[in-house]
Amino acid sequence: MTSHRSDLKGIARRAMVERGLLPDFSAAAMAELAHIQRAATDQQSPLRDLTSLLWASIDNDDSRDLDQLTVAELQPDRSVKILVAIADVDALVTKDSALDAHARHNTTSVYTAGELFPMLPEQLSTDLTSLGEGQDRLAVVVEMVIAEDGAVLRSALFRALVLNHAKLAYNSVAAWLSGTGPAPERISAVSGLEAQLRLQDQVAQRLKARRHQQGALSLETLEPRAVFDGEVLTAVRVDQKNRAKELIEDFMIAANQATASYLKGKGVPSFRRILRSPERWQRIVEVAARWGEPLPGEPDARALETFLVKRRQADPVRFPDLSLAIVKLIGRGEYVLDQSKDRAPEHFGLAVKGYTHSTAPNRRFPDLITQRLVKAALAGTSTPYRPDELKYLAGHCTEKEDDAERVERQLRKSAAALLLESRIGQRFDAIVTGASDKGTWVRLLDPPVEGKLGGITRGLDVGDTVNVELISTNVERGYIDFSRVGA
Repeated sequence: MTSHRSDLKGIARRAMVERGLLPDFSAAAMAELAHIQRAATDQQSPLRDLTSLLWASIDNDDSRDLDQLTVAELQPDRSVKILVAIADVDALVTKDSALDAHARHNTTSVYTAGELFPMLPEQLSTDLTSLGEGQDRLAVVVEMVIAEDGAVLRSALFRALVLNHAKLAYNSVAAWLSGTGPAPERISAVSGLEAQLRLQDQVAQRLKARRHQQGALSLETLEPRAVFDGEVLTAVRVDQKNRAKELIEDFMIAANQATASYLKGKGVPSFRRILRSPERWQRIVEVAARWGEPLPGEPDARALETFLVKRRQADPVRFPDLSLAIVKLIGRGEYVLDQSKDRAPEHFGLAVKGYTHSTAPNRRFPDLITQRLVKAALAGTSTPYRPDELKYLAGHCTEKEDDAERVERQLRKSAAALLLESRIGQRFDAIVTGASDKGTWVRLLDPPVEGKLGGITRGLDVGDTVNVELISTNVERGYIDFSRVGA
């Protein structure tokens, strides 16, 4: 019997090894895990008991590695206090332990169509260090007071005991918020949660509006996901952005900024997540010029955002194709060590300065590093990482994140190759997503899969639209080859 899932699992494990990632935990790590029987408690440190607040999680339908909870409190002056609780993973995964060594090596969970390779064993990440519904859990809380115009008036960090009152999913919450679906059962079951989430949604929209006024980019890329019927791959579907995802995204961006600000205020060297000014800005200018939109000669996030907003309004169906082209031209984010006391490094795409990663310590090692730095600063103890160690880890985390993304991308392509195996010779509309000395790459508009374009590609660049014919597929390598029609 055909088992596409099993085939993809084998490919995923081989791709992990090829990229220098560890698909399995060491015997030492599993021995450590065997001694961890329950969630962490802390009798020594001062903890706030915030279990009575209406905390809830919003994540993917099938997610169990829950890293954060949110809650909002309306203030007398119409500002709103937003609290983000982040799972205290460090309480069970100590620095330099065997479990930490695995997390430090891979630096991230790797999500593939064949198999999930968690950064931490699932007994931890989906249970003992997860903010699961109905469980008292230790957390690092980021508290922010947000003005009516979306400005963050002040922020603070502290440790607390929290309780998830409702595990919610993006799609059903988004449908309810936008008025296209009923309130999810868990929202209706918890008194006061409906009003609580509507308040959070209002504040998130204010934060988002303010960031975009300052030049944050309205990008909407497609995220293809393999769909199975049992063990058989049946489709590749795109996960769309929605209001609930934006709610969490906007709160996490604000929490990450507040965390970076806290560490800077304490004089602690720490990670920053940056996106440098685009090297291929001139090509972005050329892409915008096709629609009669002039952009300045030097990189300008606000001008680019104005162009993106116009294009989304003019052609929402094809906007993700433009977004993908712009994302490729802007380049990739990276981790750097920030020891400066004055000017914070910038994130071009988010239009923020002094930004870090702190809100997903079950899934990303940089967030676990940041959590340890925060906890040491809160306790007034010595910093757990030397500056030279942090500098090395910043480069290492960037490199391994790239490796993990290559594995995920290869498996998306392997799944796509499986789906297209029987369609050799068919023609498709496509958009150019990459053009360099190494080759030219295109993504089909339907199904949303990417492959290499052979034959005559002279004159093509990112953002161009072409008609292509499917020539061959290689499921093992994730290769999909097209030729240009009518070149």
